[in-house]
Amino acid sequence: MTVKVAVAQMRVAKEPDANLEAIGRFAEQAAAGGARLLVLPEGLISRDAQDPNATQTGAQAADGPFVRGLQEISQEHGVALAGTVHLKEDADAVKVLNSFLVVDDGEVVERYDKLHLYDAFADKESDKVIPGNDLPPVVELDGVRFGLATCYDLRFPEHSRHLALAGAQVILVPAAWVRGPMKEHHWMTLCTARALDNTVYVVGSGEISQRNVGMSCVVDPMGRVVSAAAEDEALIFADIDTQRVDDVRAKLPVLANMRFAPPSLS
Repeated sequence: MTVKVAVAQMRVAKEPDANLEAIGRFAEQAAAGGARLLVLPEGLISRDAQDPNATQTGAQAADGPFVRGLQEISQEHGVALAGTVHLKEDADAVKVLNSFLVVDDGEVVERYDKLHLYDAFADKESDKVIPGNDLPPVVELDGVRFGLATCYDLRFPEHSRHLALAGAQVILVPAAWVRGPMKEHHWMTLCTARALDNTVYVVGSGEISQRNVGMSCVVDPMGRVVSAAAEDEALIFADIDTQRVDDVRAKLPVLANMRFAPPSLS
């Protein structure tokens, strides 16, 4: 089975309406290119390289206007959307959730609240964000099983292994990968490693800005980069072929050969 995915590498603006407009344009182009799924970056509601609190102050309710906008875009263009938004559990909440949503045919069909918060390289996401408590899910679209991971989750191999053992053939990774020495190398190495050590496709969508590196990519189960973007806004496409997953797993049966179960993520 083959499903075409599109990956939007976009600059997230501070104004939510501007971001919905950009997502709508990408969705229209993705649909025109035959994509079933459009993968978007992390933190889609609001982001500002000059204001580190923008994602927190811009957070909305799960049934707020931004999520409704995503639902409308999905329904209008006939493509599923995958990306993360910052959500408030209630209007008075100080901290927010970094929630990965999969939206299809106008409905939120899956949600995953980011487990591993980016408390590294002098950043501290946990000052603003509450970590999730549930294991990352696998969602099926047109017979293909997609596992969900968000940015820093990529550095925890047990997260991706859990998804592979739960049946994922593809791991989706919306990201806002922060610039810094060796960080581009880390991103590409980790995307490739997670594909190889779980014999899955990895689809990474990176936000591009003064702060974040972009470098969106699709890596196949043998670690081959099949599509990639650089440092500018872009829309890239790739075919996800489940037969490719089966063929690689027959030659490289790391999941079948595994002798130790991964530790619990909870």
